[in-house]
Amino acid sequence: MQYLRANIEKPIEFLSCGQFYSDVPWTHSKRSVDSFEIIIGIEKCLYISQGEEKYEVRSGDVLVLLPGVTHEGYRPCEEGVSFFWFHFLVSDTYGILDEEGLDKELAALKEPDSPKRCSDVYLPVFYAPAGIERANILFQQLQHIGMSNYYTRQAAHYIATLLLIELSDQMIGDYQNSPGKPQGDRNIAEIIEWVRIHALTDISASDVAEHFTYNRNYLSRFFKQKTGFNLQEYINLMKISKAKEMLTRGTRSIRDIAEGVGIHDEKYFMRLFKKYESMTPTEYRKAFYRIHLNNH
Repeated sequence: MQYLRANIEKPIEFLSCGQFYSDVPWTHSKRSVDSFEIIIGIEKCLYISQGEEKYEVRSGDVLVLLPGVTHEGYRPCEEGVSFFWFHFLVSDTYGILDEEGLDKELAALKEPDSPKRCSDVYLPVFYAPAGIERANILFQQLQHIGMSNYYTRQAAHYIATLLLIELSDQMIGDYQNSPGKPQGDRNIAEIIEWVRIHALTDISASDVAEHFTYNRNYLSRFFKQKTGFNLQEYINLMKISKAKEMLTRGTRSIRDIAEGVGIHDEKYFMRLFKKYESMTPTEYRKAFYRIHLNNH
């Protein structure tokens, strides 16, 4: 696995972004560009190679295409294939790391003052972040800002940088919860992943405790000690995060979105959303509506 390390003391330079969709079978053209490109899978599978490596980019996968390296489709994609894409430039101080190089750099992040000193992002060339909904929400905001008539382009540069930080932070979190970590941290990582997978169903803290054979009160205390969140609050946050993504990616009704995240009472969903976002679902949807859709 290769990793991009890029310096963000200054924001990255946002170039363009959009959402690709094809209603017919489609193959990515062969090209080599002088900018970085990030692709986030939405629907179906994008078959694309970079250099000698072949990738299958499915929903929730993130692929980084490197400047000067040829990429092309190696087989036709099904009709309905869709993905987010955005092009950007970074400063001259970037590099490509292997696993050993990444281990050394991330080990330094364990030092107490590392967040104050760290000015880099670390992105695997290809991976599937657990919290892809947060990245998708930022991407929707990037699209809106990129197409808005802001008096300065800096707005797009900064939110594009924030998107890279989000992806990098998720990768670092996965690294810190790797099998070499203490058992308690691994247990929390398993619980978080289970909640993520089941967040769109009608689950509660009691359901999580039953699945992992913990006493509910003990699990809630243990979870808060490790994450800073009450377990039920974390479940709610996962539901709201997914709901925000749905609100920015279509015209589904509020009732339908509430059902889609496992909340069967529309009014309760609206109260919960406003509690965490300080605005109603409709207000949130209206805040970010500009998109760039392409099919070639």
